[in-house]
Amino acid sequence: MEAEDGKPAAGYRHGPPWVFKGSALYQLHLVKAATARAFVRKELRLVEAFGYTLGGMFLARYHDSPAGQFDELVVIAGIVWNPPTSCAWAARVLVNSAEACRHGRKEVGLPSHVAAFSETEACALRNKPNNFLNILGMSSGFSKQENYRGIEISETSGSSSRHLCNISLPLNEASRGSYKRNKWMGPAIKMSLPSFSGQTEDHPELLKYSCKVECRVRPVSPAKIWSPKTAEPEECSDGRNNSTGSDSDAQRQSLLVLLSRPILALEFSSLRMHVDAPKIVAPHPKKKEVRYSSST
Repeated sequence: MEAEDGKPAAGYRHGPPWVFKGSALYQLHLVKAATARAFVRKELRLVEAFGYTLGGMFLARYHDSPAGQFDELVVIAGIVWNPPTSCAWAARVLVNSAEACRHGRKEVGLPSHVAAFSETEACALRNKPNNFLNILGMSSGFSKQENYRGIEISETSGSSSRHLCNISLPLNEASRGSYKRNKWMGPAIKMSLPSFSGQTEDHPELLKYSCKVECRVRPVSPAKIWSPKTAEPEECSDGRNNSTGSDSDAQRQSLLVLLSRPILALEFSSLRMHVDAPKIVAPHPKKKEVRYSSST
């Protein structure tokens, strides 16, 4: 199922800022710079240290938006530096709404694709250490049953479907809407999440837009992400991964971002997000190399 071209959908015709309401998981990963560079043009600089950049995912469920109710997974490749600012760079955006997909591509310059989000619930036993019993030498731990909300994500195109990954989110009372009874919602915050986009077929220029977020936020356990074994993409001689040749290569490369090491997960509840219209940004020219030569 592809996003349709043409005039803006009815929900987006009122213009920016576009408002989205719902909940989300914002998870940061340490992503290999070589993986992230596959999505970033050579004229842009990746913010990296010791061979890694900061990427991750933004998994959201909107109950109210210009496109109605829909789910969204934004795969964040890393942080890109274009003086005087640095912004996140989306490697792939998956939504289960053709209307939202079309808007992302045509209006925001995002690599949006239509996908199916299938939800399941599963139970798992986890051994939890019991320090008191350990001291007595009686036991090393006890089993605790945990419930997980499983999400299977598959990209769709026409009648065909291609599996991307599975995501497991631990279920707790907060996830079931019981904050008022016995769970801390976290502080209310306001923040801005600046992002670069564009350099796509629909928008070849570099764009910058901002998501102004109001929500309650609290740290949570990182989601578990897995997928069938994926081959590592080959690297070109210039150090960039050779993954831009086809869409399946780009999908495989975005999966490597998701499977990278998580370092922080934040739950956004009572989310209200204002998205401004993107603006064209001129890529900052790289500094010329200074070469020294000895004269005779």
